[in-house]
Amino acid sequence: MTNATREYQDVQRSDRDERVLENAELVKRIAYHLVSRLPPSVDVEDLIQAGMIGLLEAATSYSPDGGANFRTYAGIRIRGAMLDEIRRLDWTPRSVHRKVRELSAAMSLIENRTGRDARDSDIATELGISLHEYHKTLRDAASARLCSFDQISSEDGAHDPPRNPDPDPLQTLEQSDFINSLAEEIDRLPEREKLVMSLYYDDELNLREIGEILEVSESRICQIHGQALIRLRSRLTEWTSRE
Repeated sequence: MTNATREYQDVQRSDRDERVLENAELVKRIAYHLVSRLPPSVDVEDLIQAGMIGLLEAATSYSPDGGANFRTYAGIRIRGAMLDEIRRLDWTPRSVHRKVRELSAAMSLIENRTGRDARDSDIATELGISLHEYHKTLRDAASARLCSFDQISSEDGAHDPPRNPDPDPLQTLEQSDFINSLAEEIDRLPEREKLVMSLYYDDELNLREIGEILEVSESRICQIHGQALIRLRSRLTEWTSRE
């Protein structure tokens, strides 16, 4: 190894270490933002650890030629590493996924049959369960976030900024179509559900804060949020069936 090569590698390591130190706080900020939307079983320290690995990988692989500044690039890698860790832990029971599929199917059946938004009582009756059980499933659904809205933003939709100047046209079209379909269905939600979705995803308020604004309990907001997710899932079967 030549002296020039060693000097170059030393500079690269120095740049990497500086980027990691300068952006370590970003890892914590993203971790606490994510964990506020997840069940208590998800440990924020696990997310921070995964995020630090993502930051280190970002600092190692970053090239300014990619078109994104480092903080943007690192944020994507950090968030992606945390989401990978959440998926790896697989904290959502299979029974929750099964119940949500049943609720989604019942909701779709009712809306196709009646031509109107399915109400809580309609779905509970269709499934032969109590409203209490129905609302519990809604809370579970909201915690599991089974209808993935991570695809809405580029930060969640991919772990890396595009490096290929000529991306796959079909993949680009499908992503665009999904976003357009999702936006249309969100706009068609009942007003209360649409408002909760907007406050939660656009304004990034937590359930307690939304409850204070709407003057209802946090538990009720959780139910409304869960019902909105299931309603969107039932109306986006073309996409959710690919999961």
